[in-house]
Amino acid sequence: MAAVTLNGVRKVYNNGHVGVDRADLSIGDGEFMVLVGPSGCGKSTLLRLIAGLEEATDGSIMIGNRDVTKLEPRDRDIAMVFQSYALYPHMTVEENLGFGLKLRGMSSNEIERLVKEAADMLDLSTMMERLPKQLSGGQRQRVALGRALVRHPQVFLLDEPLSNLDAKLRGTMRAEIARLHRKLKTTMIYVTHDQIEAMTLGERVVVMDKGIIQQIDTPMRIYEAPVNLFVAGFLGNPPMNFFRGRLQERGGLVIEGEGATFPLPASASTLLRTHRDREIVAGIRPENFNRERMTAEDISIEGTVELVESVGSESFLHVRSGSQFLIARIKPTELPAIGARVKLHAPENKILYFDGASGRVLDREA
Repeated sequence: MAAVTLNGVRKVYNNGHVGVDRADLSIGDGEFMVLVGPSGCGKSTLLRLIAGLEEATDGSIMIGNRDVTKLEPRDRDIAMVFQSYALYPHMTVEENLGFGLKLRGMSSNEIERLVKEAADMLDLSTMMERLPKQLSGGQRQRVALGRALVRHPQVFLLDEPLSNLDAKLRGTMRAEIARLHRKLKTTMIYVTHDQIEAMTLGERVVVMDKGIIQQIDTPMRIYEAPVNLFVAGFLGNPPMNFFRGRLQERGGLVIEGEGATFPLPASASTLLRTHRDREIVAGIRPENFNRERMTAEDISIEGTVELVESVGSESFLHVRSGSQFLIARIKPTELPAIGARVKLHAPENKILYFDGASGRVLDREA
């Protein structure tokens, strides 16, 4: 096991494209860290830089006490699991698990011991004579994990390993990977675009966009206290609602959007006192809307129901207020009809405010 530290790591390609820009990141010994973001945000590039598959333009990469910035991948003591299983089709499960060890010149007895250990841990013992084509997607992914596991590396790197699986199997494999990490206590760095994987697997999460690390924190801390509009809108399904407009005084502070007004609670006056007549964005999570006013301090928004989605234990109301669209997660009882006028209420302490120009959150404690 080993900690991983990146200091000012940058990757600029020959065409001038910046894949990763000045990444500073410290991953603890034995920590499960998840890199998440949309396609093209730089998360896989960052993982490949750690692996040595890409050469850093600037900065340094430490694994344990070693500077591995200039080392070849084989000298970094890491193991990588890719999105494609990359199994040898003509080899059995047992041969696939042991092939890398064979190339390293290990004795047959040692290879047999390590392969059996990995197979037992991943429940592959009854499949050792099968070829990859005789396995399901989940079984192939377990073989790919096992092939990395037998090496006992200091760091596991996983690049979207569950992307090719269906939704049910992804859930099963998430639990499998989490269980494996708890047992091995090895440093794992996991790349995904799936926010559910990020929220459920990561002890900490790194949110990236356009090659830049936006926020590093625990999953729930990022969900509840995003640092900017991008992070707030990326994590959450449905995503956070945003009401955008200019901050005005109308017998009290309001955000005036196109065709609709968002009234602000009195508690926001201190926070927003320097932002009058500037563009402000108010953010509210769908689950923080209620059909009924709970306290006198709740804010209220009126709109027209555009769509009702019922998914069993909960329902989603899609509401248009002026030119702005909001989604409320509510209980599936007494649902309004399409076209009905409704009022949505939200607690004042569940509203986040962002600067419309920079996108940065306005800190309540600043």
